[in-house]
Amino acid sequence: MDLQTQALHAGYEKDSQGTMAVPIYMSTAYEFRDVEHAANLFALKELGNIYTRLNNPTTDVFEKRFAALEGGVAALATSSGMSAIFFAIINAAEAGDNIVCAKQLYGGSLTLNAHTLKRFGIEARFFDVQNPSEIESLIDEKTKVIFFESLTNPSIDVADIEAIATIANRHGILTVVDNTVATPVLCRPLEHGIDITVHSASKYTTGQGLAIGGILVERNNLVEKLKNNTRYAHFNEPDPSYHGLVYIDVPLPPYTLRARLALLRDLGAVSSPFNSWLFIQGLETLPLRIKEHSKNALALAEFLESHPKVLKVNYPGLKSNQNYKNAQKYFMDGNASGLLSFEVASLEEATKIVNATKLYSLVVNIGDSKSIITHPASTTHQQLSSEELQACGVPAGLIRISCGLESAHDLIVDMKQALEV
Repeated sequence: MDLQTQALHAGYEKDSQGTMAVPIYMSTAYEFRDVEHAANLFALKELGNIYTRLNNPTTDVFEKRFAALEGGVAALATSSGMSAIFFAIINAAEAGDNIVCAKQLYGGSLTLNAHTLKRFGIEARFFDVQNPSEIESLIDEKTKVIFFESLTNPSIDVADIEAIATIANRHGILTVVDNTVATPVLCRPLEHGIDITVHSASKYTTGQGLAIGGILVERNNLVEKLKNNTRYAHFNEPDPSYHGLVYIDVPLPPYTLRARLALLRDLGAVSSPFNSWLFIQGLETLPLRIKEHSKNALALAEFLESHPKVLKVNYPGLKSNQNYKNAQKYFMDGNASGLLSFEVASLEEATKIVNATKLYSLVVNIGDSKSIITHPASTTHQQLSSEELQACGVPAGLIRISCGLESAHDLIVDMKQALEV
């Protein structure tokens, strides 16, 4: 099926009532037929609902539908995008290990990787996403994950996905890609050799800023990379926390299975059934919305590129942009997302422009149906030093725009008056 059809139908078999809309199963627990049935579910001899901290019928549809869109074999919904990233990393790494990350990341991901994971005994090593050759020198026998974004936020770089996957595969290391900004509509990293994708469903998936959530998607046949791989002994040895289960021996996708049984079970960062239902509604229109977001962003980027106050525009849909070639290779149908950023001369100039806009809302979110303007250096990346800001592509004069679904003409008119105040 085409992606737009999958967005409407994948993962849902109508229940006994024949409901067209996926029902919201607002239940904490589920009744077992008898003791044997309960035991079989816990032993994975039968599959079914146990407790909503592990699985839920509404969330199950969301997971299956998202996995289908991403071209993956299984997915795990979480309570936020950050919890999806956290699970994706700690499902592979433990104290004493290290991960290799792009410098150009969302501020929350930078903080998680550089500081929070450090308290868990996991070291983060950083490379320039524009220079994947740096990765090789950062890898050792304790490297467990290579993590980057398909389209970086807010520097708006497009990673050379295949180049990074090739390096990772040469060393038998798992790759995790945050595909939030591009979404499966524009980019499908699993088709380019990536092992795991993660998303903040709070962004384009819901599309209206209605709910916080995340999701982790596993590629098909990942078991072959994990099997007998000494980097990931915990997938090949009995898990004492789950009656000696060996994950690669179970005929289920092993990465999401372990994330569900060992992480979601114990840490509890579960998606609410209601939020999962909201995400399902968002997925139905995602392919249509992404095209409009991209169209508006390109029109605004072209205007900004021609304005004398603008020093630089970061948008991979522009032929002049250094990421244009990668965008043409990895993004579908010539679209380049609804996210762009641009630089002006100073912090003071950026502040003046942001405050002067009328149609754009000053919000630290992206992917909303309404256009959003953000000054990353004073908000999402405020915790970074000036040197760190430069390294991750966030100078003080950078302004980020998440183009909504308004008229492109109106967005340009408002930005023009803000630039001329």
